[in-house]
Amino acid sequence: MAVSARRKRVLLVDYSQTSQLRDLATHLMAPLRADPAVEVVVLRLVPRQAYPYPWPFWRFLDAFPESAHMVAPELEPLALTGDEVFDLVILPWQVWYLAPSLPITAFLCDPVAQRVLRGKPVVSVIACRNMWLLAFDKFTRLLADSGARLIDNVVYTDPGPALATFITTPRWLLTGRRGAMWGMPAAGLNPAQISGAARFGHALRAALHAGRECGDAPMLAGLGAVKVDPRLYISEKVGTRSFFLWGKLLRAAGPPGAPQRVPLLAVYAVFLVTMIVTVVPVSLTLQKLTRPFAQGWLNRIRQHYEKPSGSERDRLGDHDH
Repeated sequence: MAVSARRKRVLLVDYSQTSQLRDLATHLMAPLRADPAVEVVVLRLVPRQAYPYPWPFWRFLDAFPESAHMVAPELEPLALTGDEVFDLVILPWQVWYLAPSLPITAFLCDPVAQRVLRGKPVVSVIACRNMWLLAFDKFTRLLADSGARLIDNVVYTDPGPALATFITTPRWLLTGRRGAMWGMPAAGLNPAQISGAARFGHALRAALHAGRECGDAPMLAGLGAVKVDPRLYISEKVGTRSFFLWGKLLRAAGPPGAPQRVPLLAVYAVFLVTMIVTVVPVSLTLQKLTRPFAQGWLNRIRQHYEKPSGSERDRLGDHDH
């Protein structure tokens, strides 16, 4: 494999609360870091008002209005001038309240970041519980506003049963404890998922050597980059609408941290739990009953959100090191 005369420059955007996303990115980036023909530059995002981990309960709820409305918080100045040139940008991100996490929203709205991203190929890497479809729509709109080119999307979701993750994920975020409990698996990604991310790094390394980042075709096709569960789409639509309306009410009550938000947040918490135990199961049951009639629609949703990288796994043997 011929090595380019000029080192390829790759920007990795880094923000991780629990460190899971950072661990995932570390494994994905390892083949690129090991290549002398590739220079990896890490940009760590630092919100001026830190988001704590574990989250205090009320602070966790209080983040949702701004998340749902994508109100970007202030970041510490980026360690960029806007004039840097990168061949590829790798952007790992989390989903907060069915939207991109607030630090990532802030990054994508930052004028300096937008100058760096303009015209550049971007690889999106998502790690979340299981709902990411509508957050991805919002993410791609922000990318488009910056003039960046989305080349690939890699998605990792919690492999545990969906109903169990409604308990294990909040427990992890609110207490810092993620181990197995009451017969339910540990929260988050498992070690095999995280270590397996290296295959994407090997594929990106080969693509950079071949100059494929300059084109529009995905570089990670055939590696099982994304698997869509279209049955969650309706639940996401209902949840997104709910978050938007409640978020509008809470933002009208006061800014983040305002004490007058607390009673509304308490009501919202009860509403949210009620919605989780009613809307999601009912939605999945109705879809199961109507699946013979809705299969075409579900397939179209799957095909849409599997783009650009796809769920096919025919190239796994080439890059599964």
